[in-house]
Amino acid sequence: MEKPALLVVLISVISILASADLYAQESVKPRPSPTAIVTMKYEDSYVKVTYCQPHKRGREVFGELVPYGKVWRTGANEATEITATDDVLIQEDTLKAGTYSIFTIPAKDEWTVIFNSELGQWGAYNYRKKSDILRVKVPAQQVKDVIWEPFTISFAQRNDEANLQMMWDQTMVSIPIRFIED
Repeated sequence: MEKPALLVVLISVISILASADLYAQESVKPRPSPTAIVTMKYEDSYVKVTYCQPHKRGREVFGELVPYGKVWRTGANEATEITATDDVLIQEDTLKAGTYSIFTIPAKDEWTVIFNSELGQWGAYNYRKKSDILRVKVPAQQVKDVIWEPFTISFAQRNDEANLQMMWDQTMVSIPIRFIED
């Protein structure tokens, strides 16, 4: 092969590899609402929540972006999911060990928190009430200033009890959870 032909082949291969690398970089862009995972553990049991974090970005959140009185995926992208390795009490109702989607129905003063058996849902577009396992109502707490830019879920744990906290903008709800001891 002559030197000019070899040079053309070499430049072509380098171009193809550079294009493939650029394509790979573009296809793994970070999501605008990144995935987050929170966990808590008590003895040999744990609870894990997997969700995506939308950001306020100057928008009016509750009542606008997230309408009051409508089922919400409780985050962004895929529906939020909770996994419990053992049975737990949510308020005073038992949630059996397993993985569930979490949906909510926000209102200004009170939220309905829904544990649903259908997994892998995108948003709440195909939410079906008949798949609800448990529903609880919790008060919504309002704060004066914007505190949470991204939607945030956390656990405030005290031994075998915890509050599953959902916080965004000026609103926080707290769902009591208790590990059931054998």
